[in-house]
Amino acid sequence: MNQGKFVFSQVIEFIPRYQFDKLVKQYKGDWHAKNLNSYNHLLHLLFGQLTGCDSLRDICLCLDAHSKFLYHLGFRKTVNHTSLSRANESRDYRIFEGLGTYLIGLVRPMYSKVRLSEITIDNVVYALDSTAISTSIKLAAWALGKYSKGAVKMHTLLDLRGSIPANIHITDGKWHDSNELDMLAPEPFAFYVMDKAYVDFKALFKFHQSQAFWVSRPKENMKFATVEQMEIPGDTKTGIIEDSRIRVAGYKSSRLYPEDMRFVRVYDPDNDTIVDFISNNFEVCALEISNPGQPHQNLKLFRSCNKY
Repeated sequence: MNQGKFVFSQVIEFIPRYQFDKLVKQYKGDWHAKNLNSYNHLLHLLFGQLTGCDSLRDICLCLDAHSKFLYHLGFRKTVNHTSLSRANESRDYRIFEGLGTYLIGLVRPMYSKVRLSEITIDNVVYALDSTAISTSIKLAAWALGKYSKGAVKMHTLLDLRGSIPANIHITDGKWHDSNELDMLAPEPFAFYVMDKAYVDFKALFKFHQSQAFWVSRPKENMKFATVEQMEIPGDTKTGIIEDSRIRVAGYKSSRLYPEDMRFVRVYDPDNDTIVDFISNNFEVCALEISNPGQPHQNLKLFRSCNKY
């Protein structure tokens, strides 16, 4: 017979209750709360996230099925899905947002010295991507998606050292990914890895002027002229096919980004395909330019965990 604590009760011990209670008091989270206070509300949501529940009803049914262990899990009281839904609607979201921001600020410095596998650069490396989450347009009328369907987008800037989100921005489904670059404050000398949906020359040039480095994929219709062919490694195992300095062509594009870019073409043996990269960094080797694209797997895992 197990004499220790449940895993869930061990996880919630890391919640800084003092900071959380300050946020509850600041935003009056327990004002007129009868059956479900803010902390118990947080436990319900964490339980649903960690156990992979698909709905509020699923959370409540699962907890009800383990009613004998609720006290040992950390719950003082459980509620039905109606009460949980009402709490989600009425309780100030800034309580949980503030807790998340505090925890991120607490944890990120712990991984500041961690080195990424297959990447030798010491700069901070971020991965930027978004995920669409389907929702009911009747319940969230502001969350308009494509084809008159309800959807929200979660734009995540992930610090690859520790896979910790540095910024999360939630918008409606029609918000284009490239608009997210305007919402970020570029960090000098940091690398930002993103897919081709974020290629906005005006925004990327702002990053360039802020001394931040970016790595992305060129769009199929991107027009450019080769300025200089750079030396590529003699080792064919690296997969580097081309490394060159380019200049964006076209009347409008050339004015939005008037300086040179770097173009790297790599052969991917795993998928038997050729992959192109563009960047504003000319200092690191071509292999480093292609490697930051691989940690997007961390971001995909983070996104799949948050689709709940």
